[in-house]
Amino acid sequence: MSGALLEVRGLEVVYRTRRGEVPAVRGVDLAVARGGVTALVGESGSGKSTAAQAVIGLLADNGRVTAGSISLAGAQGRREELVGLRERAWRELRGRRIGLIPQDPGSSLDPVRTIGASIADPLRIHGWRDRARIDERVLELLAQVGFDDPELRARQHPHELSGGMRQRALIAAALALEPDLLIADEPTSALDVTVQATVLDLLDEMREQTGAGVLLITHDLAVAADRADHLVVLRGGQVQEQGAAAAVLAAPRAEYTRSLLADAPSLARVVERAPHRPPAGEPPIIQVRGLRQEFAGRGRTERLVAVDDVSFDVARGSTHALVGASGSGKTTTGRAVAGFRSPTAGSVHLAGTEVTALRGGRELRALRAQVQLVHQNPFGSLDPRQSIGAILEEPLRNLHRGGRAERREAALHHLDLVSLPRDVAARRPRELSGGQRQRVAIARALILRPEVVVLDEAVSALDVTVQAQILRLLSELQDELGLTYLFISHDLAVVRQVADTVSVLRRGQQVEQGPVDAVLEDPQHPYTRALIAAIPGRRAEQHRTHHPEEITTP
Repeated sequence: MSGALLEVRGLEVVYRTRRGEVPAVRGVDLAVARGGVTALVGESGSGKSTAAQAVIGLLADNGRVTAGSISLAGAQGRREELVGLRERAWRELRGRRIGLIPQDPGSSLDPVRTIGASIADPLRIHGWRDRARIDERVLELLAQVGFDDPELRARQHPHELSGGMRQRALIAAALALEPDLLIADEPTSALDVTVQATVLDLLDEMREQTGAGVLLITHDLAVAADRADHLVVLRGGQVQEQGAAAAVLAAPRAEYTRSLLADAPSLARVVERAPHRPPAGEPPIIQVRGLRQEFAGRGRTERLVAVDDVSFDVARGSTHALVGASGSGKTTTGRAVAGFRSPTAGSVHLAGTEVTALRGGRELRALRAQVQLVHQNPFGSLDPRQSIGAILEEPLRNLHRGGRAERREAALHHLDLVSLPRDVAARRPRELSGGQRQRVAIARALILRPEVVVLDEAVSALDVTVQAQILRLLSELQDELGLTYLFISHDLAVVRQVADTVSVLRRGQQVEQGPVDAVLEDPQHPYTRALIAAIPGRRAEQHRTHHPEEITTP
């Protein structure tokens, strides 16, 4: 590690809790070269964000470094030790020598301040006083990160920008003082694949222009494979292995790294799915025809078209995917199929019932027995005040099904069904992991024994290992219960694994549809080709294919 921009040696971090001190990072070594990218990879709770927070001196109040060294290369080859720095010294370093790109632009940008004001903060904090010079630098940064109208964007507020634009603004703020080191903490985990690719390309361009080193924190091994020179794999606060990215990917030594590779949809070997073939003459269980959904715009007469003339069929017992970027109309279409919104025009038939013709609470309640919806965020969709048992029983109570003992037994049976222990019934949602909460959400959707389940980005917020577990569970339940899935996703790598057929949506219109293998192997529309090109991991695969001589086991 000698000569590296950042050197971390033997880092130990603990958190004080009611149960005493809990180790979060244990003996971590890593380095970041000038102009290079080191990716710190691992699932939630692996310690990767804690390690990054230690590097920039932003550990939570109950966290502290108990051992090890964190040093940053300075002028004339001198190294500055960061462990033990006082807050005043940290304020001099942050922004000027170490920049941070946080994960969530929604909570990282002040909603009541303009984008320009937020980007100007590092300049003001570090002594810039000339208002004209600050404004000029802000516009320069906005142009540098790809905004087409910097003056307009500087005056706008965060809610007026898309998620990708907000992330670009955070990158601009991190680059304001041209720091030597950039820490990118899950900078694209909340973004669609096309926007993710654009933001990561931008980060690469900025790194090449400024010569900054990048410490990239991610749970997505495919993203790390594409973007990093060096990989450090963490689990339980300990390094499982590290080395040149190409070498680790080609010949992983740790079992945990091999499992991450196997679970990453973009990097896993494609297993041919047996196509679902319904019996001859059996009508589709879902029929969508000419679906159109409009919403009120800003003016009295302005109308926003979210879905425009979408049509598709779904065979009973199969999985149909709706794919596209944010704003493409996927969720709006899914909610229309589930009966949560009446479309402006068109029709939805589900098992012979015209969903779009249903009126009144009684008819819609009857529909809930046929179709259920699983949301992206299980924590937001599970009542935090109720026990898991009560959450599972609630749909049965709402439809007056069974007595108290029958509902209790049904709840326990569905915990069995999704491979959760029965004692989970007594816990609250906050006591469960993200993957466990999603299993509860699936169990709650199944307890009414529906024929169709709409899965709205139901695995996109999960780590790859948990995501793989949930996808396997969904496949097993489909085979066991004969379920039909409408699978909404922005991730074509996942869709390739789970779907039989697919519709590609763009700005509310269906630009392509058909069997998933046909669409992904021979896409006809430029947008579909762009989605496929944005799947992370493809660069790594190309590198392994075309440069095998460069891959050596460390």
